[in-house]
Amino acid sequence: MIGWFRGCHDLPVGEQLRAAMGSPRPIRRLASSPRSQVWLVELDGSPAVVKQVVGGLDAADRYAREVTALRLAARVRPPVVPTLIGAAPHARVLVLEYVPARGAAGDWVVGWATALARLHAATGPADAHAHELPRWSGPTDADIEAFGGLATTLGVPVPPGVPGELERLLDRLGAAGHHALLHGDPCPDNVLGLRSAAETRFIDLEHASLGSGLVELAYLRMGFPTCWCVTVVPSPLRAEAEIAYHATYRALTGTAPPGDLTDACASWLIRGDALVERARRDGTDHLARLTCKDWRWGTATGPRAPHPPARRRRHDDHRQPRPRRTPPAHRDAARPDPAPLAPHETTARRHHHRPRP
Repeated sequence: MIGWFRGCHDLPVGEQLRAAMGSPRPIRRLASSPRSQVWLVELDGSPAVVKQVVGGLDAADRYAREVTALRLAARVRPPVVPTLIGAAPHARVLVLEYVPARGAAGDWVVGWATALARLHAATGPADAHAHELPRWSGPTDADIEAFGGLATTLGVPVPPGVPGELERLLDRLGAAGHHALLHGDPCPDNVLGLRSAAETRFIDLEHASLGSGLVELAYLRMGFPTCWCVTVVPSPLRAEAEIAYHATYRALTGTAPPGDLTDACASWLIRGDALVERARRDGTDHLARLTCKDWRWGTATGPRAPHPPARRRRHDDHRQPRPRRTPPAHRDAARPDPAPLAPHETTARRHHHRPRP
């Protein structure tokens, strides 16, 4: 039975957690996705974070994946995730180290890529079947059919060999031997400490899996496809980040990351689900839908330096909240800009209140 604290908000911390770590004092409820509830608390005189995974039939699975990923990632030094202080599986509650918010460096993607390689290298072949993490789920035959259907609708000829080549792509993506610890949604909004690689911490690992790390390194080339913020990284900076990733991964594992980066990029290209937030990934053919309907997922900004988008308030900052911007009137009403993005343009086409991908 959960013992509920009454403070500025109800805090779901049970007797077992209190006995193990003491009684946290709630400071305030923090903004989060509809799939979690998050509080900033004081524990033994220091700030900490309490997170409860809620919402949906998959809540228990998401909780188990996050706990497992946090424990596996705890092998890495310097750390790449907050420390897991305590956990209560029956209530799906995590107590986590508090990581303060800090501004991002101008070359933040280099530190991001370095830390991502360290996260991916946390697991090896021995972990492939030893933990409660599923294998990464890539595109399917339905995605190939939808991609071909989009080309037909747009009047683009499909050479006879394309379907077969895409089938071979699926075979390569699904090959055994990929065992990197994947975050599942490593967008800038799920990363703290983007001032340097040593400070970078990944949070919200509810969709962690095991697979090829290149499918997440591909985010640099594919505009962070699972994120509400589409971030276009200038080519020289992207090249520097990719070099840093490969060098770090090889230094830690003694090998190059398995797979092919071009294949990883193609896997995101043909997936219509990458165009919508996770809550809408229900089997709908979104590639067919985009030819007759517009929708919005996110907000847009004008050209600027390649910094990550301004962070919405979550469990990384306990300063006074800023006024919230009004979200778009609806999710299905904005046509993507027809003009190509400028080299230093960052745009977000994902919904402002950020349902979790």
